[in-house]
Amino acid sequence: MKIGIVINTNDEEKAFNAFRFGNYSMKKCHEVKVFLMGKAVEIDSKDYKKFDVKGQASEFIRNNGIIHACGSCLKLRQKESSNICPISTMQDLLNIVEQSDKVISFG
Repeated sequence: MKIGIVINTNDEEKAFNAFRFGNYSMKKCHEVKVFLMGKAVEIDSKDYKKFDVKGQASEFIRNNGIIHACGSCLKLRQKESSNICPISTMQDLLNIVEQSDKVISFG
């Protein structure tokens, strides 16, 4: 199954669980793509205390998961593209929605 995950928060527990779900889904042989928007584009620069969000995101990338990050949201925050937050467009989000069998949102 192709799964799209939209994350629209930098809340550490929600972001952690979104990537944890993505990693688990890939271990079950599903194709997973993530789109970060709004405050979620801040996850690579936040210092999380309780949950290893960056670790889960890095594992997601190591497992060949694909992450896109809203370019407008990055620009608004004066952030550059990064490994965890690669600059993307609304077209990328539309592609995820159109190509996924299921889309889940965390936010």
